[in-house]
Amino acid sequence: MTCRIAMAALIALSITRPAAAEEVVVFAAASLKTALDAVAADFQADTGHRVTVSYAGSNALAKQILEGAPADVFLSAAVNWMDEVEKDGQVVARRDLLGNSLVLIASGKDAPPVTIAPGFDLAGMLGDGKLAMAMVDAVPAGQYGKASLEALGIWEKVEGAVVQSENIRAALALVAAGEAPFGIVYATDAAAEDNVTVIGTFPQDSHAPIIYPAALLRGATDAADRDFYTALSSAAALARFRDFGFVPLN
Repeated sequence: MTCRIAMAALIALSITRPAAAEEVVVFAAASLKTALDAVAADFQADTGHRVTVSYAGSNALAKQILEGAPADVFLSAAVNWMDEVEKDGQVVARRDLLGNSLVLIASGKDAPPVTIAPGFDLAGMLGDGKLAMAMVDAVPAGQYGKASLEALGIWEKVEGAVVQSENIRAALALVAAGEAPFGIVYATDAAAEDNVTVIGTFPQDSHAPIIYPAALLRGATDAADRDFYTALSSAAALARFRDFGFVPLN
């Protein structure tokens, strides 16, 4: 009888014991940090799995993946860097997840608004100050920003005043700290920092559409990896992203 009771207890324990927790390694554009941290925390609470996110410029992350860095899911701030990863055969599944907008910010909380239009006097606004941007030839936010300034006909007038950062959050930090009076960032980044003011939004037709694609990568082998990738498009996750200013796509 004792053996039967012990066996029954073991069977019950094996039935009720949860599956072992797995780790999901995510590479994500720095501009996603505040929102994705919340989405990842929700997923961890719901599943018991652990989500480890590395944030950086999309260009740097894509290059790391191409060089063999272990990652399960990649979220880029631009289509072109995701294309490079896909061309290398690293992408198992992919979808366009989010949209964003590009804004001009000023240091402090009470800066007056400006109208961003062809030829507007950004150079005059800067004076001897600096314009904080992500790297204009590599990081998506910097590429969008440069393209917009070129389309508006003012890039050549402000190029010499641009201070470039390795990612968009670093550019945001320069403006928040007052080290640069103005900067170009995503609307969602500006919303995450109290010590800056959005003073204008760049016309959408002045730059390529801002699209964040998400991908499940070839190195993803656990069910948790696939579940997290799927969860990014769930109603709950998209509501989270929307709360932080992103625009869910499709």
